[in-house]
Amino acid sequence: MKPQRFLDRTQAGQLLAAKLSAYANRPDVLVLAFPRGGVPVAFEVARVLHAPLDVIIVRKLGVPGEEELALGAIASGGVRVLNDDVVQLLHISEKEINRVATLEQREVERREHLYRGDRPAYEVYGRTVILVDDGIATGATMRAAVASVRRQQPARIVIAIPVAAFSTCEEFAREVDELVCVLMPEAFFAVGFWYEHFSQTTDEEVRDLLQQAAHEQVVTKPTQQRAPAPFNCGPAPLAPLL
Repeated sequence: MKPQRFLDRTQAGQLLAAKLSAYANRPDVLVLAFPRGGVPVAFEVARVLHAPLDVIIVRKLGVPGEEELALGAIASGGVRVLNDDVVQLLHISEKEINRVATLEQREVERREHLYRGDRPAYEVYGRTVILVDDGIATGATMRAAVASVRRQQPARIVIAIPVAAFSTCEEFAREVDELVCVLMPEAFFAVGFWYEHFSQTTDEEVRDLLQQAAHEQVVTKPTQQRAPAPFNCGPAPLAPLL
């Protein structure tokens, strides 16, 4: 039975993993999580699929003075994606964009070292990459992540998320090979609205989960799988909660 809300990110990851069973025990699969909140979700997915877990570092570019509003995002590998509507509406200059991007690039590099240490990132070329976050709001960070992964020439890109607006799912399903989503409310509000417990994930928790995933990973013989459908968001969208 589909929940009206998730208890926490762990439950969300378990329910999401159940919808990704076609990717279990395949040697080509790589799960990439968005730190910090996407890591507890992706940990459950990687555990069920017996797939390696890594992080993809993406940072929102906030509008100067209104940082919660995204003018775009950057990702590992020097990828920058801009929200042209916001940039044009607010007349944000290239100089301002570059200043914000430089600051966020430093944070990308800091987090890569913090979470991985000296371990190199997993190879993406030729693999099936499953991008996991705890939800999609504006979509800026997800677009940057997709662009970053696509540059590395994977065989397949899958977006897997516990919750996003139905219209957002339709939009992203056209940009990747498959999109998997558990809850698709028409009235979205915010990612945290769909979780009973939505506390901030710490850097320490991210590191611990990555280490535990590496320790627990099971290498299994690949099995023949049928190609999944390109848009797997389940049945009709939920009515908003009152």
